[in-house]
Amino acid sequence: MRDPLDFERWMQRHKVTTEKLDIARIVLEEVRQGEDVVKSLRSYPLAKGGYISKAILVAEYRRQIAEGETEKDNSLLERIRMKPIRSLSGVTTVTVLTKPYPCPGKCIFCPDDVRMPKSYLVDEPGASRAFQNNFDPYLQVKSRLDSYKAVGHPTDKIELLILGGTWSSYRKDYQEEFVKRCYDAMNGVDSANLMEAHQLNESAPHRNVGLVIETRPDEINAKELAWLRYLGVTKVQMGVQSLNDRVLELNKRGHTAAEALRATALLRAAGFKIVLHWMPNLLGATTEIDRLDFEKLWKDGYAPDEMKIYPTQLLEGTELYTYWQNGDYTPYTQRELVNLIADIKPSIQPYCRVNRIIRDIPSHHVVQGNKRTSLRQDVLAEVHRRGERCNCIRCNEVRKQKVDVEDLTLEDFTYSPAYAEEHFLHYRTPDGKIAGYLRLSLPQDTAENHPTADLDFEDLRNAALIREIHVYGQSLAVGAEKEGAAQHIGLGTQLIETAEKIAAAHGFQNLAVIAAIGTRKYYQSRGFLRGKLYMVKPVSAD
Repeated sequence: MRDPLDFERWMQRHKVTTEKLDIARIVLEEVRQGEDVVKSLRSYPLAKGGYISKAILVAEYRRQIAEGETEKDNSLLERIRMKPIRSLSGVTTVTVLTKPYPCPGKCIFCPDDVRMPKSYLVDEPGASRAFQNNFDPYLQVKSRLDSYKAVGHPTDKIELLILGGTWSSYRKDYQEEFVKRCYDAMNGVDSANLMEAHQLNESAPHRNVGLVIETRPDEINAKELAWLRYLGVTKVQMGVQSLNDRVLELNKRGHTAAEALRATALLRAAGFKIVLHWMPNLLGATTEIDRLDFEKLWKDGYAPDEMKIYPTQLLEGTELYTYWQNGDYTPYTQRELVNLIADIKPSIQPYCRVNRIIRDIPSHHVVQGNKRTSLRQDVLAEVHRRGERCNCIRCNEVRKQKVDVEDLTLEDFTYSPAYAEEHFLHYRTPDGKIAGYLRLSLPQDTAENHPTADLDFEDLRNAALIREIHVYGQSLAVGAEKEGAAQHIGLGTQLIETAEKIAAAHGFQNLAVIAAIGTRKYYQSRGFLRGKLYMVKPVSAD
């Protein structure tokens, strides 16, 4: 809380009693003395039952600082904050949803709640927050920032995730205003237009370090990608669902596997980070078909940077539900699903991060099949039981682990997706954990029949592309330092220098980066100049 008035309003809004504050002061002092926070909280039950929340601890801690009763203690804040894993990947994610709007897709597995964007249900966690805020982008971002602050999470580096059906199908004026209002909430100031909102965000209290939208493969083209860059988008989520044309047709996806491959090639050539959604157990699939399908992600050139594995969930009211009623569709059992994903997870390449292994759909909506929301944990337990391990980024992040820069090893994992050579430059600890990485893309053939031939962006001519720089560990404030933390020890700068040497060795004259609005000053301080849609640095041959 910034001042006593803020604290008083917070107390009134959350009905915080004097009893709760008295307990919070006692618990904070015990935690300062080394007591475990949960044990201390459980030592002081409320008179009417239950215990105080960590949010009250955080609020009281901030009040004490605001009133000069104590000094800042980041180690204490780390111990009392709720769900620290939400910012352990280096940034804090804020998810918002667009308003209900017609979707060009006719997928047979999608729910179609008229109150929500296509494929979302009103009681999914993120969707519920959007519904409560009437899909207002400003209110969604503001309320999420407030909730993060209340439980002790840093909010100065924000990845903004815009969900809600097919972003590309919304009107352009709606898209622009939606994004502007998200920036207004991060900036704390209303802007006249999107460009002003961008400029303010470069030094705002909540800087946008990544902007993500979701769309379909058949919506991706050069004109659309230029528009996304104008908005400030840096990452695109795309539902490919399957790489089997027969399965795609049966499920009325409206695109082919070849179109999905072309879309990923276009996104990569334009520097975007690529998140693919993949769905086992679609109509017409079997566990064996799904295993072979998953292999294509790595063998056929898709090579996603991130993935969301979304097993098909049978929901009442969908066209798939009718197939099930007629006996033409059978959901996998929980054991079949766990075994399938445990079979394929060790094959995931080290440059890919698996963000999710199940949707947040409440189990009461699922008619038959797996209803466990802890599917990721179930799969990992099975992988470990087999004596295997997963190589994906999420399973190998440093997280809370202390990092000594002298012990890190720089590795270059090189691979060849469609029409590019990729270098996954990353630092690993002695036990194999990833402390930070850079994605460098070297565009290949630009012949006339090349799928990215019409992607003639001025900033990208004769340029190698930095598609992402990410340093792991608990998100730290801009300019902050912490002993043993991976962030703010120069890993990003060293990765850029290595990328520049590789680009020069391959004959590129420039190094371009798809900079988020809130990272522009970071790249500018490292020699990058502002172009029309990207930031560009001439490559030194030395």
